[in-house]
Amino acid sequence: MDPGFEADFREFVIDRSGALFRTAYLLTGDRHAAEDLMQSALAKTAMKWRGLHDPAAIEGYVRRVMYHEQVSWWRRRSRVAEVSTGWLPEQIGDGHAEMVDLRLVMRAALARLTPRQRTMLVLRYFEDLSETEIARLLGVRVGSVRSQIYRSLERLKKAAPELSTVREFG
Repeated sequence: MDPGFEADFREFVIDRSGALFRTAYLLTGDRHAAEDLMQSALAKTAMKWRGLHDPAAIEGYVRRVMYHEQVSWWRRRSRVAEVSTGWLPEQIGDGHAEMVDLRLVMRAALARLTPRQRTMLVLRYFEDLSETEIARLLGVRVGSVRSQIYRSLERLKKAAPELSTVREFG
C-alpha cells in the first residue's frame, strides 16, 4: 500500500474502529467473532482503499463489507448449536444501572436469535436502514426482509418480554 494511502487508512481505522466494532458485535453476538469480522472487513477495505474516493462513503463501504462477510459466514457454516455460558461481563457505570441491565437483557436476547435474525434487526433498528436498503445489501427481496424482521421481532419478544416495556417493538 502506498505510504500516503496507508496513513489515511490507519487514521480511518483509529477514528472509526469503535463504531465498526459495535456493529460487528451486534451482528455476531460474540466478541471474538466481531473482532474477526471487523478485521476481515478492514483487510478487504485496505485492498480497495486506493479506489475509495469519497471519505464520507468509506464507513458505509466497510459496513457493507461486514454485512456481506457475515452472510458468507452463515452460508459456509453448517448449523451448529450455540451454547450460552449464562455469563456476561459486568459493565457498571455511575448512575447507569438501568442502562447496564437493559444492555445485558438485549445482549442475551440477541444471542438467542439466529445470525440472520440478529442481522436483520441490527440493520433495521441499530443501523437504521430501510427495508429496501437491507434487501439490496443482502441481495434478497423486500418482502423477505419484512417477513424476517417480523419473525425476528416476535422471537425477540418471546426471548425478552421485559424489553417491550422499554419501547414497543415493530
